[in-house]
Amino acid sequence: MQTQTIDPAKTALNHHPTAEVAGHHEEHPDHRIFGLIVFLVAEGMIFLGMFGAYLAFRSVLPSWPPEGTPRLELLLPGVNTVLLISSSFVMHNADVAVKKKDVKGMQKWLAITAAMGAIFLVGQLYEYSHLEFTLTTNLFASAFYVLTGFHGLHVFIGVTAIVAVLWRSRTAGHYSSEKHFGVEAAEIYWHFVDIVWIILFGLLYLL
Repeated sequence: MQTQTIDPAKTALNHHPTAEVAGHHEEHPDHRIFGLIVFLVAEGMIFLGMFGAYLAFRSVLPSWPPEGTPRLELLLPGVNTVLLISSSFVMHNADVAVKKKDVKGMQKWLAITAAMGAIFLVGQLYEYSHLEFTLTTNLFASAFYVLTGFHGLHVFIGVTAIVAVLWRSRTAGHYSSEKHFGVEAAEIYWHFVDIVWIILFGLLYLL
């Protein structure tokens, strides 16, 4: 009769299934960025639907904006556009900094980006307060407030996300050259907000 040898490593006392499970999970690829991109594609489809509706309104009405609609000023929105585009480059510097293990530099660029986003929102609110039409004045006015307001909401969410990343970076080692999902996700979202505004600015203020 053969004697069965028992491997001590596999006994109940020495076997650690939790360690195997942890190791199994570590092998899974990180799909968080992919998930964020899918979410932004869905958000982009909403904006595309709004852009399409705006262009449809423009094409069917005899004059656009409707007669009697005060003209939009270009100075403040133009400054806001330059500010938002510039903030994308500043945000990219934060991502570059963390990948170079420069956490202090990352924090500096994140703070500047958040401040630029906040200034953009203040500028938009200032523009709202000085417009000579309201949400119900006509179809152009309604489209203007809905499009810019929905985008402004996304800017606010982006600023909040950046501030959250900045806050979490206070913990030593939370972000590093190997672990920086929060920074990268905030950057991708911010670029999305930037691109949407460029299209909006062209549709509302230049066409």
